[in-house]
Amino acid sequence: MPMLLIKGFYDVKGSQPDGDTVHFTADDLEDWRLVGGGLGRAVEHNAVGRAKMRLDAIDALETHYGPNRVHQPLHFAHAARDEMLKWLGFTDVQHGAGETVKATTPASVPGFILTRGSDVHGRCIALAGRGTPPGASGLEIDVDEAVLRTTVNHHLITSGLVYPTLYRSLFTSLRVEMATVTKEARDQGRGLWPSDVTTTGAKITGLASLTDDVVILPKLFRRLVDYLRLGTMPLACFPAYLAGIGDRFSILSTGQRCVGLHRVVETSNGETVKMTHPPEDLLFEDS
Repeated sequence: MPMLLIKGFYDVKGSQPDGDTVHFTADDLEDWRLVGGGLGRAVEHNAVGRAKMRLDAIDALETHYGPNRVHQPLHFAHAARDEMLKWLGFTDVQHGAGETVKATTPASVPGFILTRGSDVHGRCIALAGRGTPPGASGLEIDVDEAVLRTTVNHHLITSGLVYPTLYRSLFTSLRVEMATVTKEARDQGRGLWPSDVTTTGAKITGLASLTDDVVILPKLFRRLVDYLRLGTMPLACFPAYLAGIGDRFSILSTGQRCVGLHRVVETSNGETVKMTHPPEDLLFEDS
């Protein structure tokens, strides 16, 4: 799979990284113009080339979602964030108020990213590596499973600290690799998986259930938080809400193309919600 390689460094002071988002500065500011072949959405960056990067194919528990900055159980949310920063090369990270990093050792760490585009928020969607890059900055390289295994995306999935969230833009061989290591991490009880109730059923009695108790797929968490913000509608109406949002995805095990997560979400007893397929069985369309 050809992906654009950009060389630069990670610098997180003053930012609020979580387990799947981190700031990256390109050594050559012009490299950002090449993302998506120069034809896609522009990557938002400052004058020195610092941009927010979203790690491809993974989703970490939320540390500060939405206008009210709600979070999922922070033990696992922080574990993913801390492991990502440690893997990238930060040996000491000090946090201030509101999840903001106030100091790091070292101040920055060299690395590279591999990308094919950006999202609607102007974030670069990428695989993130450390140290010496496997090619020249500003050029495309072929990314296979061996290269994928050198990235923090793969490391976090292997550690069981994040969920897979697979999109069609990632080539099949790389998606299969991420799905395989997800199953291995779950089967071996690594990280968050012993606590995960995405497919077994999460009891939701209010917002506190989501922020403090249940460990579920972050995409499902975000949809539930947004639903609960609407007022006092019963959980039984949640599938209808999902139908209205219209997330587009395929179920890999059946080949079925779907519109709306209500196709894979069930509620019962007025307080329990679950997904009927594991996250690695869903392939989302790029928005």
